[in-house]
Amino acid sequence: MHRAAHTAFCDWPQFVRPAMIRQSLKCTGCLQNSARAYSVVPAPRDSEEKEMMHRMLRVDHAGEYGANRIYAGQMAVLGRSRTGPLIQQMWDQEKKHLSKFNEILAENRVRPTALLPLWNLAGFVLGASTALLGKEGAMACTVAVEESISEHYNSQIRALMESDPERYTELLQVIKEFRDDEMDHHDTGLEHDAESLPGYWLLKNAIQLGCKAAIYVSQRV
Repeated sequence: MHRAAHTAFCDWPQFVRPAMIRQSLKCTGCLQNSARAYSVVPAPRDSEEKEMMHRMLRVDHAGEYGANRIYAGQMAVLGRSRTGPLIQQMWDQEKKHLSKFNEILAENRVRPTALLPLWNLAGFVLGASTALLGKEGAMACTVAVEESISEHYNSQIRALMESDPERYTELLQVIKEFRDDEMDHHDTGLEHDAESLPGYWLLKNAIQLGCKAAIYVSQRV
């Protein structure tokens, strides 16, 4: 397992080439049932709304990208263990989330964060390093990250509901669906002994502090 994690980690530079960012904007995979053939984001009414939506979509894309890299790191270590199929199931959902945000960014000409190469490396390292602690470590990481993402989505939902819920109906539908998936992953982590990891609360708080910093920076860079 350690050898697999080391091999995958050493291969990470291939992901940080310029082509990675271009690939990030491609529409891939099939749309989920809630998806439409047109953009879920209404045309901005002014420059202020345009900036708000770009920041929102940029950070959401970055979060889903980072989550994919975390699960990739976990699978590099635990992919052949009994926990592998469970991690793969959650990762498959995250792939659908990322595919949808790739589509939304491309349709609305929103540039992804310039920090994708950093999140590529940081996400994989976080996933692999916590997975080296065993199933409990991987699940503790999942709980911490998915809770942070769910809270972030909830804050966006509140903001859109307070602004104009009818105008943002389609976007709200997507965010709520993804929020529910993240909460399912969070609950799965708890059900699979995340809290039994020694130092669970310390690890969780450290990871969530990093998530908050990543959210703040990705909105702006």
